[in-house]
Amino acid sequence: MQMTRQAKSSKGKVKTSRAKSMRGKASRKIPQRDALDDLVDAAARALDLQLEPAWKGAVKANLKVTLALANLFVDFPLPDDAEPAPVFTA
Repeated sequence: MQMTRQAKSSKGKVKTSRAKSMRGKASRKIPQRDALDDLVDAAARALDLQLEPAWKGAVKANLKVTLALANLFVDFPLPDDAEPAPVFTA
């Protein structure tokens, strides 16, 4: 194992070279697109809806809440003979 010397500043702190300090910044990951963004875009295309960019955040927030509520019931056990509720019309 080879040891290297590092220059110390006048205050006793170790100086790091600019290339060394930039190394961590160059390896940052590019933020990935959220899956809900893709779902909102795909649903708008499938329904042939023109979704204004200003509304996209609200649609995404509503979808996030809806999915969180649905997740509460995803593991609810139903018997094999369960039937949908009757439909009443007036």
